Amino acid sequence: MKRVFITGASSGLGAALAARYAAQGAVLGLAARRQDMLQSLAASLPHPERHRIYPLDVTDHAALRTAAADFIHAFGGVDVVIANAGISQGTLTEFAEDLPVFERIVATNVTATVATFTPFLPAMKRQAAAGSRDCRLVGIASVSGIRGLPGAGGYCASKAAVISYCESLRVELRASGIKVVTIAPGYIDTPMTQVNAYPMPFLMPALRFADKAVSTIEAGTSYRVIPWQMGVVAKLLRALPNWLYDAAFARAPHKARKS
Repeated sequence: MKRVFITGASSGLGAALAARYAAQGAVLGLAARRQDMLQSLAASLPHPERHRIYPLDVTDHAALRTAAADFIHAFGGVDVVIANAGISQGTLTEFAEDLPVFERIVATNVTATVATFTPFLPAMKRQAAAGSRDCRLVGIASVSGIRGLPGAGGYCASKAAVISYCESLRVELRASGIKVVTIAPGYIDTPMTQVNAYPMPFLMPALRFADKAVSTIEAGTSYRVIPWQMGVVAKLLRALPNWLYDAAFARAPHKARKS
């Protein structure tokens, strides 16, 4: 029986991943800020009595440590930890009032990823050393981390940091037997993307994304963009010289700032 801990689990990608893992018979630790939505999610899953919910904010690192300890104690260890919690908001550097927004995005999307993994690593290392479990740490990044988009500096920078951080962690843990998986979603139909007022190519349903993500995690693939079409687009954009990219995207639609 697989033991899976997911942050940002109350809706969107996190809820879809929870549904897919629960359908496979996994026991889940579900962490998010909204207790009512966590309770509703857990109640909708097979064998709801087996899953544990953790109402917390991932920027509260002490709460994450407590949740990790409880989950490990309850289930005797952990097999998959998915740092999925994330926020997105338009930001512009010219506005001083956007600086706290930058900081909140980085704290939620980057620092909390580290804080999510840290308390699980000792148990994972023990399991890997004993050869009893095939462990995974999963960072949910974004294709927005491939190249910077106008009006989304905070979000793009945070997801680029997740990609680089997970790459560093993957190399660090190579000898331990713990696999680090980076998943970069494109446009997935979730509450986060439903507020976007611009075209979203290759938009994918959340449950379809979860199917592909779970397969990627099980395979221990180091890095994958989902859907694959956005992976092709990301590679093409990365290959563009800066002068051409700048000219093409200078007038791209901006993500809305909070008014």
